[in-house]
Amino acid sequence: MRYGQRMSDLDQLLANLPIDQIGAALGEDPQSVQAAASAVLPALLGGMQANAQDPSGALSLLDALTQHDNDLADDPSDLGRVDSADGEKIASHVFGDQQDQVINQLGASSGVASGLIRKLLPILAPIVLSMLAKKMRSGGASSSATAGGGQGDILSSVLEQVLSGAAQGAGGGSSQANAGSIISDVLGGLLGGGRR
Repeated sequence: MRYGQRMSDLDQLLANLPIDQIGAALGEDPQSVQAAASAVLPALLGGMQANAQDPSGALSLLDALTQHDNDLADDPSDLGRVDSADGEKIASHVFGDQQDQVINQLGASSGVASGLIRKLLPILAPIVLSMLAKKMRSGGASSSATAGGGQGDILSSVLEQVLSGAAQGAGGGSSQANAGSIISDVLGGLLGGGRR
C-alpha cells in the first residue's frame, strides 16, 4: 500500500501505538482511537512548530525535549510509562488558552468525539516529545539547518521534516490530511506568536 516508500515518522509512530490498550484504558473502541490519534499527532507537531517560530517558544521546547530524551516513542506499548499529568502540561503549553478550540476543530474535522481527542492529548504528547528528542539526537535535521548552527534551526528543520512526511503520507484523504489543514488554518493563526 505504501508502494515501497519509507514510512513517514508520523506513520511509524502511529503504527507503534498500542491502540487496543489505549482504547481499553479510555473505554473507547480501537477504530475511534486510531482515527483520533491520526488527527492528534500532526496537530501536536503543528502546535510545536508554531511555538518554535518564536525564540522563547523554541527555547522552551528544546528544554522540554531534553526532559523527554527516552525510548518511549520506540516502544510506547507500556502505557504505565506514559505520564499523562506531564502530558496535560505539555498539551496546555503547546496550545495555551486555545486548547479547547483546537480540540473542537480536530473533532469536527476528523469526525471523532472531541472528548476522545481531549483524553488522547495527554497520552500522546510525551510520546511525540520522545520522538522529536530522538530525531534531534540522531541528527535528523537537514545539513543546511545544522550548518546554520543554532539548536532552534535544527529543531525547526526536524519539525518541518516530520510534518512534511505526514502531509505526503496522507495523500489518501485521511484524517491526517484534515489535521494538516487545521494546523495551517487554526494553529497557525492562533499560535503564530508562540508561547512563553
